[in-house]
Amino acid sequence: MHKIVKASLKDAKLLSKLSVDTFLPAHGHSAPKKDIDSYLAENFNETNFIKELSDAENQYYLFYVDDKIAGYSKIIFNKENKNIASKNCTNLSRLYFLKEFYSLGLGKILFDFNCKLAKENKQSGLWLAVWVENQKAISFYKKMGFKKVGDFNFKISETHSNPNHILYLAF
Repeated sequence: MHKIVKASLKDAKLLSKLSVDTFLPAHGHSAPKKDIDSYLAENFNETNFIKELSDAENQYYLFYVDDKIAGYSKIIFNKENKNIASKNCTNLSRLYFLKEFYSLGLGKILFDFNCKLAKENKQSGLWLAVWVENQKAISFYKKMGFKKVGDFNFKISETHSNPNHILYLAF
């Protein structure tokens, strides 16, 4: 049995650990180890999550399976992107699962949940950035109906950026 819960400030420590544990399998090999370690320390620390969770713009959702944390998502409503004409779009900033929960169909459940939220908030679509070498994620998003609309360089460190596709799903 699964449940999806909106994260609150009390979840900052959990999100910090979960973010590291889900980021590494997907992106840990995308840059030199020192750059990845620095990125994780700077962006996925508890203090940073307290700051993000305190900003109403950021909405985090925790996905549990049998009361065990399995993954999470982050969405931002009304987040413009230069590659998309529509102004009222939702940025699906993160959709991650722990490796042990891969290939169980849980990503689609959390994705559908986020789509429903976006539609309820009168958004015209979802957009996201995905690393060009993350074929598993790209395949998933294409199955969900996303189309490539642009490119973006995701900065890992001062000396390393990863090329990303900007994908868009219009409702």
